[in-house]
Amino acid sequence: MSQQERLLYLIQYLIKENAKYSRLKIPRSTEEQKRLFRSLMNVRPPEPVTDEFLKIQDAYLIEERDRKGVVSVSELSPIQEGICLWRGDITTLQADAIVNAANRSLLGCFIPCHRCIDNAIHSASGVQLRLACQHIMEEQGRDEPAGAAKITEAYNLPCRYVLHTVGPIVQGEPTETDRTLLASCYQSCLELAADSGLKNIAFCCISTGEFHFPGKEAAKIAVETVKGFLRADSRIQRVVFNVYKDTDFQIYMELLGGYQCSH
Repeated sequence: MSQQERLLYLIQYLIKENAKYSRLKIPRSTEEQKRLFRSLMNVRPPEPVTDEFLKIQDAYLIEERDRKGVVSVSELSPIQEGICLWRGDITTLQADAIVNAANRSLLGCFIPCHRCIDNAIHSASGVQLRLACQHIMEEQGRDEPAGAAKITEAYNLPCRYVLHTVGPIVQGEPTETDRTLLASCYQSCLELAADSGLKNIAFCCISTGEFHFPGKEAAKIAVETVKGFLRADSRIQRVVFNVYKDTDFQIYMELLGGYQCSH
C-alpha cells in the first residue's frame, strides 16, 4: 500500500466511524487530505479502533516522520554541562522522553489542526496516545493537577516516551503560585524521567503559549529548576530545552550564555 493509499484509507475509516461525517467530501490535493486526516484525529474521542487501522496508521505516521527527518539528542552539542538548546520541531526529536504541555483533561487538543504543542504531539503519535491518556485519567478519576507529570509510551514519535504536564494558566502578571507550579512542572518531569530509568529529556516551553506565562520569566524558572535538579541528581545526563520561535531561542541563549546546538 502506498502512502497515498494509506492516507485515503485512514480518512475513509474515520469518516465511516461517525455518521455526522457521512456527507463529508474528501479533497483532491494531498495537502488538504493530510489536513483532513489530522482534523479527524484531533476531534476523535478516545475509543478503540481496529488492528488494521492501527497497522495502516502506524505505517503512515512512521513514513511521515522519516520524511520530516529525525534528530537524535546524542548528536546535539551541550551549551552548558548536561544542557542543550535546540530549535526545531519537538516531534522529530529522538530522545528518551519529550515533554508535552498538556491540559487538565490530559487527552490532547480537540481543536482541528491547532498550532499548540499538545496537538502536534498527539497528531504525530497517533490515536493510541489519547487512548493511553484516557486510561490514566479513568484510573485517576479526576482532572490532572497543574505541576504534576504522567508518562506514556510515544507510539509513532521517534522518542521513547512522552511526559505530560499541565502548566499554570496565567491571567495578567504571574503570581507566586503560578511560579511555584511552573517550577513543579519541570521538577516533576525530571523526577519521573529519572525514576523511570531515562537518561535524557527534552522540554518544550511549558505554559508560554495558550497559557500566557511570560516567556522570559518562564525560561528563567525552567533553567533554574533544571540546573538545581542536575546538581542534586546525576541520573539525568542530558536536558534539552526545545524552542520553536526566534524570541524563545534568544531568551534561552541569553540565560545559558552559549551557542546553538548543532546536529
